[in-house]
Amino acid sequence: MFTPKYPPQDTAPPAPAPAATAHTPAPVQPTAPDPAPVASASNRPTVQLTPGSALALAAGGSAVVLVVGAVLVSMLLAVAITAVSVAVVAVVLRSMVKDFNNHR
Repeated sequence: MFTPKYPPQDTAPPAPAPAATAHTPAPVQPTAPDPAPVASASNRPTVQLTPGSALALAAGGSAVVLVVGAVLVSMLLAVAITAVSVAVVAVVLRSMVKDFNNHR
């Protein structure tokens, strides 16, 4: 179940190695440098923000920040309440055990 399953080995014959030939290189002739590439026009539409859309974007971002902040604060508050309740239970149990041991 936990062993990996590999695909079957490729059964294609190996490609033949290029034959080594005695080759004398031709003399190198200087060439003109390539021209600089020209940036092509993009087909994607550009995003233009109007004042209304910029305001909506800012309001949406603020709302997201406020919601995430509220969630994080509520989670922190839940952890703090749980910690306080556990501490109270620990004090009560300690008191009960102490009273039980003193009355024996």
